[in-house]
Amino acid sequence: MRTIVSRLIRYKSSLSQIRFASASGGGRYLSTDSNKIDEPFNVEEAETVHVPPPPTEKLLVLGGNGFVGSHVCKEALDRGLSVSSLSRSGKSSLQESWASRVTWHQGNLLSSDLLKDALDGVTSVISCVGGFGSNSYMYKINGTANINAIRAASEKGVKRFVYISAADFGLANYLLRGYYEGKRAAETELLTRFAYGGIILRPGFIYGTRSVGSMKIPLGVFGSPMEMVLQQAKPLNQLPLVGPLFTPPVNVESVAKVAVRAATDPVFPPGIVDVHGIQRYSQQKSR
Repeated sequence: MRTIVSRLIRYKSSLSQIRFASASGGGRYLSTDSNKIDEPFNVEEAETVHVPPPPTEKLLVLGGNGFVGSHVCKEALDRGLSVSSLSRSGKSSLQESWASRVTWHQGNLLSSDLLKDALDGVTSVISCVGGFGSNSYMYKINGTANINAIRAASEKGVKRFVYISAADFGLANYLLRGYYEGKRAAETELLTRFAYGGIILRPGFIYGTRSVGSMKIPLGVFGSPMEMVLQQAKPLNQLPLVGPLFTPPVNVESVAKVAVRAATDPVFPPGIVDVHGIQRYSQQKSR
């Protein structure tokens, strides 16, 4: 019995000091004796790694001083993007604070040289260019001008291109033949040049407060109620001939929100987004 007790005492004594060695071979002793103080650990300062900030998204809005284009510019600025615009009239006449934060370029999309200068450093483009007139004029503005922009953007290495097109309206397509033929020609070019980054929005009637000079026209007075009614009448949209006439209107702010998201969200699917898709995406939270 005395032998066992003696061994236990010696074993306890051997545990009175424990050494913890560091990986480099240096170390310190931790003692069970509270009166003993060891030297402090040697702590090396971690190396500071300078990581460059993420690249800034630069958006070019074609037709940025128009009804839809001005809302697109404002939405993009609200999301922290660097925004520039190219249009025939140049700087917007709107007396609003956001307009001073846009870089305005004056030029014609039928002139490729001016367009290439405006595309310097641009990562994405949204085209709101379109117009009405004779069939030949409508084809040139809705088709040729946008095709020039799509080709120039592709050659400049732009990542994503969003085109604000138009929904089919059945018989109206025939009456506005140059308008729709131009739109569809531009769509074909976009899906060819930007197979993975080309998005086409096809809204119907776009409502909102439209500024004409100093006068503001509240198109939402009848546009908003129509949208609510026709959203519930979606099956009527499938009727032959007259079905497209039941396409619901859409708020200009919804169009702008989806356009900016499509231009900047790398996982936004390429292809055609109809009016119902625009309504659906506009209700989702932006990433």
